[in-house]
Amino acid sequence: MTVFVVILALLVGLAVAYPLGLSRGQARRAELDDSLQREALAQAERIRSEAEAQAQSLRAEAGRIREDASRLYQEAEVRQAQATQQRDAAVADAVRERADTAREREALKLDRQETKRERDELKREIERVNRRAEQLDARGDRLSHQEERLEAHEKALVEQEAHLVERQRSVELKLYEVAALTPDQAREQLLSKIDAELDEEKAIRVRSMQERASTEAKRHARHIIAQAIQRSASETSAALSVSVVPIPSDAMKGRIIGREGRNIRAFESLTGVDLIIDDTPEAVILSSFNPVRREVARHVLEALVADGRIHPSRIEEMVHRAQDDMKTFIYSQGEEAASSSGVLGLKPGLVQLLGRMYFRTSYGQNVLKHSVQVAHLTGIMAAELGLDVNMARRAGLMHDVGKSIDREIEGTHVDIGVSLGRRFGEPMEVIDAIAHHHDPENGETLYSVLVAAADAISAARPGARREELESYIKRLENLEHIAVSFPGVQTAYAVQAGREVRVLVQPEKVSDAQATLLAREIANRIEQDMEYPGQVQVTVVRESRAVEVAK
Repeated sequence: MTVFVVILALLVGLAVAYPLGLSRGQARRAELDDSLQREALAQAERIRSEAEAQAQSLRAEAGRIREDASRLYQEAEVRQAQATQQRDAAVADAVRERADTAREREALKLDRQETKRERDELKREIERVNRRAEQLDARGDRLSHQEERLEAHEKALVEQEAHLVERQRSVELKLYEVAALTPDQAREQLLSKIDAELDEEKAIRVRSMQERASTEAKRHARHIIAQAIQRSASETSAALSVSVVPIPSDAMKGRIIGREGRNIRAFESLTGVDLIIDDTPEAVILSSFNPVRREVARHVLEALVADGRIHPSRIEEMVHRAQDDMKTFIYSQGEEAASSSGVLGLKPGLVQLLGRMYFRTSYGQNVLKHSVQVAHLTGIMAAELGLDVNMARRAGLMHDVGKSIDREIEGTHVDIGVSLGRRFGEPMEVIDAIAHHHDPENGETLYSVLVAAADAISAARPGARREELESYIKRLENLEHIAVSFPGVQTAYAVQAGREVRVLVQPEKVSDAQATLLAREIANRIEQDMEYPGQVQVTVVRESRAVEVAK
């Protein structure tokens, strides 16, 4: 920069001096100017070259300085980045150390709290143990005092017992002297009196136990019978409660069930029958103890399978149709039974009830066929005795009509049958036969006796209820023989086809209390010595009569 300033000053000086020299002498001045100009140019060239060299060296120096500065800047940035990383690592370490310290401080705090809680719990436990020990000590003291009192009381009781024994001995001797009886005689007399009192008390207790047992029996009977039926695997039980319906293929089971089970729910709710679909190939099972409902359900299911259209509305339609068909079938069965029995003029309601007995069984015997047999037998016996054959057949056919609906309403089939006979305006002879076909001795007409005899013959004939006639008669004789073998029994009769034994006793030998015990003893002997279906009722009759003649 100094060289350029000098050169510029020379040029300015030349420019200023040049006009002045011209005024003094142009030649001299021209020469001088030329020489000066040449020197100035040479000097300027020299100065310029020196300036360029110096500028070039300065530029090189500036480049070196710039490179050093750049290198120093980069080194400074690297050192700054390293310093930043070290600072961040130090901060992170400090944060971790602070967090670890906080956690350790919190854990230490929790440990101190747990230790304090355990110390408090231990203190409370020690207090409870101390209180328990104090209570035990107090109880031990009380037990010790009580033991001392008991020992003293025991000694007093021993002394009192010895005194009472001595006093009793003296009282007995006094009694023997007053009664003029020996000890054996007095003991025998006392025991006989006690036996008489015990017989009376025993009879009263037996009667009360029987009453209590009868009240509890009805409550347990249904449960016990239901369990027995469920555990039974006999063909008869299955035939009375289950029907198997074949289907063309197992794919039909899914259609019977329906979407989300709607078809099977509709079927069971409309028919009242359980539909069981299991692994049985090409078959489904209908389960119900009502044979009419089960038969309706079987017809409905067979029709649905044959038709192929299975949905709730179709099921409802088929159920109504099957119920109407079943009513027609039941009525036709009743008409056929009345026609085969030779009974005319029955009202349609009674014919329908007779048809329902087609699905009813008693001891494995079809009730409708049994009623037809009783009608024929009653008519034959009435003809031999010269009675009204048509009335006898009518009474025989209608004697078990109550069994058609005895599972649907309360009451025995006898009471239900009497009510039905009166409702439909049956003759008095028929109603009497219905009411007394199990106890003909109480009947008011001969038809009840004929119906009872025909009922027993139809039920007890070989093959009807799987019992031979000889064994049936032998069973009745054994019942009567067991009853008359007891002392004080005058005679005995087996009635109601062996379901009851009526025992007549001598009133002067058997009291009312002894009659109760006698009935129990006869029932026990029958249970031990005989085998019989169902149950046998033992009825002891004690009758006192006072007869006087007025003259």
